[in-house]
Amino acid sequence: MKRWVWLGLLGGAVACTKVPDRDPPVSEEVCPGTEALSLPGTARQSLNPLAGEDGAEPVLITYRPRVSASAVSNLDMLTESARRVGAQVHRRFPHLNTIAAKVSPEARRALEQDPDVLRVEPDRVVRAFGMPSPLSPSLLQGVLPNTSGSTGEYTAGLHRVQAPQVWDANNDGVLDDGAPSGTGIKVCIIDSGWDNRHPELAAAYLEGKDFLDGDDEPLDQGRVSGVLKWGGGHGTHTAATIAAQLGAGAHVRPGEEPNGVAGVAPTVSLLVARVLDVNGDGNTSNVIAAMDWCIERGAHIASLSLGSIAPSQTEEAAFQRAFDAGMVAIAATGNRGTEEKSYPAGYENVIAVGAIDANNAWAPFSQYGKDFVSLVAPGVGILSATIVGGAPYGDVDVGGTRFASEPLEYTGVGKYAGRMVYCGLGERVSSCGEGATCDGFVALVDRGGGILFKEKALNAIRAGAKAIVVGNNTSEDGAGNFTLTDPEDFWVPTTSVTLVNANTLKGLVGQDVTVDVSGLDYLRQSGTSMATPHVAGVAALVLGACPRLTHVQVREVLERTALDLGEAGKDIKFGHGLVQAKAAVDEARRICPPPAP
Repeated sequence: MKRWVWLGLLGGAVACTKVPDRDPPVSEEVCPGTEALSLPGTARQSLNPLAGEDGAEPVLITYRPRVSASAVSNLDMLTESARRVGAQVHRRFPHLNTIAAKVSPEARRALEQDPDVLRVEPDRVVRAFGMPSPLSPSLLQGVLPNTSGSTGEYTAGLHRVQAPQVWDANNDGVLDDGAPSGTGIKVCIIDSGWDNRHPELAAAYLEGKDFLDGDDEPLDQGRVSGVLKWGGGHGTHTAATIAAQLGAGAHVRPGEEPNGVAGVAPTVSLLVARVLDVNGDGNTSNVIAAMDWCIERGAHIASLSLGSIAPSQTEEAAFQRAFDAGMVAIAATGNRGTEEKSYPAGYENVIAVGAIDANNAWAPFSQYGKDFVSLVAPGVGILSATIVGGAPYGDVDVGGTRFASEPLEYTGVGKYAGRMVYCGLGERVSSCGEGATCDGFVALVDRGGGILFKEKALNAIRAGAKAIVVGNNTSEDGAGNFTLTDPEDFWVPTTSVTLVNANTLKGLVGQDVTVDVSGLDYLRQSGTSMATPHVAGVAALVLGACPRLTHVQVREVLERTALDLGEAGKDIKFGHGLVQAKAAVDEARRICPPPAP
């Protein structure tokens, strides 16, 4: 039995689509238990604890050094001075003579007038440069990496940067004895944390620090409306691109390599620093603190698939300190597709990495510029590990005939079999007609009409749908890549099919159909975020081949041996070219020949 409720306009907008005028609100009959379901606005909720409140602004306050005092005691005095004018100090950087604090406008003005203050600058937001999708860490320590697996784990990205040619020259799926594969090299991943349940990273994980929660477990988790949820897997994806080990597969898409993927440097050791929340947002002060931690832990390489369009003098000083300590810092150029710098990639002592596609063409989203891009690497459709169960896979089956589909972002996960009902554009609960029943059915909904997918889905759910299939209305983008906009507990398994398959399914309305949306442990993602760890992994192989190389020499080797793309020589989009592991390792060995037998 359905109940009557008043339904009005739902918030939100469709990008590049005009939402037509709607009829006035009407009362519609909905299934019991769905009356109170509602859609949120599209505002992004930041989980960063440093976000300003009540007019308070997060800033970095850098003081002039005092020759007569130690760095720590000097900062003690200056911290107290800042507190006296109302600054809420939450982090200190003695090596940089800097504190991070939240200040009112009045406190900021007072600090800027203090002769001891060198500068006050925003503790700016930094974001992940990816494009959208429990064992205790201590129990994982001591796990040895596998030395054998399958050549099916060697992704297209690995082949294009020549990684397997370095550690599996005979292509038999087994690491070659004595070949550099990352052993003994520490890479610090400064990102959104990781999923400690994923078998691809168990052997690589060495130690971690969460700069958001302040503990030693850098899990990619956060609270959304009071509920602890896993993040988008950005840090797991970048870490596995570097360090996924052979023969350690998890839940993969049917027909794909069961052992998962291999990393560029599959025996490297990872230091994981979490500085981004589950939305992919963080603050400059967290990045600085993470760099300090990486230095303290003896990291050889830092990989940062994040940044901001604005520079920070304090952050630049932190990267200079890392450079002085001998660390190779590698960062993404950014995804705005413009001729402008992002930071930290834009600092002089950081290797800036842009992205290319499967044809070695410049990826249109990849930022570029003169004296900016150093190297490029694969960054489009990169397959790597993600949050366990975090990559939905959709399957639509009618009488044994399967239809390829793409789950919508934020879809519910599960399997449902029932009669298929055609719901048109899904603009109302009544769109599903008399075939809809509160006992459950599979809703077939058309794309289009200027109606958000989340509206279509909620209308179908209110009509009793337990699963939803969206039919694309254009052939250009296949099954589509759509979203329900926001995570909600009431979403049901929702997946989309091509225009051709949608038309076929319309002829099968009334028959039983099975919709299965399950969570996979691997995901294809694009962005300069995905290109950066390829270069970090190659740098680890170079250092493994010749540990006595300085950080300056490592950069020179990577740039000198890159595959020249675009215009001859270094250019504004490709830099020195596509990073090449085999050529770089050969050059490193020339500089640092192996010891005589």
